[in-house]
Amino acid sequence: MKTLRGSCLCKAIAYELDSLDMPISHCHCHTCRKAHAAAFASTAGVMREHFRWVKGLDTLSSFESSPGKLRHFCSRCGSHLMAERLAQPHVVVRVASLDDDPEITPQTHIWTSHAVPWLAFEGIARRAE
Repeated sequence: MKTLRGSCLCKAIAYELDSLDMPISHCHCHTCRKAHAAAFASTAGVMREHFRWVKGLDTLSSFESSPGKLRHFCSRCGSHLMAERLAQPHVVVRVASLDDDPEITPQTHIWTSHAVPWLAFEGIARRAE
């Protein structure tokens, strides 16, 4: 797999990763929904040795959303980029912050017991914009 690049909305922070080491999942947990202001967050695990910050560490902020879980985001634009538990061998990248196409598709929805009741796909018009 080629190196994948990612960044925040304002481009102050950039990162690279060598591979997505775990499948892409759509997380419906309450904290992901609130952190991203969305019905779910698309995430993928990356082994620590395959992830590196390349720009903007002075702009990177963190929030401990639950005991031991740090969510890292840009202090200028608010984009969430990555989350981690320091004891785990991997980090969790926010796939929507990738600048490059990972060329794989999501494999699962997780924490669906937290899914919002208004999320539905049937009967909704889809617009190509």
